[in-house]
Amino acid sequence: MESQQEFTSMPRIGDKAPEFKAVTTQGDINFPADYKGDWVILFSHPADFTPVCTSEFMTFATMEDKFANANCKLVGLSIDGLYSHIAWLRSIKEKIEYKGMKDVEVKFPLIEDITMEVANKYGMVQPNEDTTKAVRAVFFIDPEGIIRAIIYYPLSLGRNFDELYRVVVALQAADEFGVATPADWYPGDDVIIGPAGSCGTAEDRMTGKEDMDCKDWYFCTKKISKEEVLSKVLKK
Repeated sequence: MESQQEFTSMPRIGDKAPEFKAVTTQGDINFPADYKGDWVILFSHPADFTPVCTSEFMTFATMEDKFANANCKLVGLSIDGLYSHIAWLRSIKEKIEYKGMKDVEVKFPLIEDITMEVANKYGMVQPNEDTTKAVRAVFFIDPEGIIRAIIYYPLSLGRNFDELYRVVVALQAADEFGVATPADWYPGDDVIIGPAGSCGTAEDRMTGKEDMDCKDWYFCTKKISKEEVLSKVLKK
């Protein structure tokens, strides 16, 4: 029972990201201390030399500059050794072409986690899926080392990378403007204003005394232009 508990425990949204030191394809890292001041996506994949993971790493590597421009760094992990990582990434660059992507060099760090220490700290091993492979976990960690969002995928399902980028931008926009983002939000779409905290505030909203569009006291939106959002989120 204790072993099962160790596998399935995982940090939650709002927790400090569990600390660890690890060897990676880009040298040693001390996480999350080395990334203070940056947003980070820490993500796991089941194994090296697998086709779904290969397609994902090629996509992430191709989009790395786009994420970097949104103040976000990438860190990968699997329960494989460093030399396996290096051989796999070399194979991707030299042999694999996918959706027009080829000669792709993965420059972000890929963590060696043979002991499964990091994977267990982050609940990346799900026993009902597999006890020796990490599922496709994605942790969004803010510049203060706090976990802000978590997405888990089963072993068979490749990730949607446009959605991962959208999450990074939406989280920063929510912080910058003190708002929430509605379903399918993209920069330029209306944002959500939090529910009124008093009867007076609710009445003001419904009588149009604030710069927002209220359908009812609890559902109010506000326009923030795409340019204004991106000016706050993207690097100059």
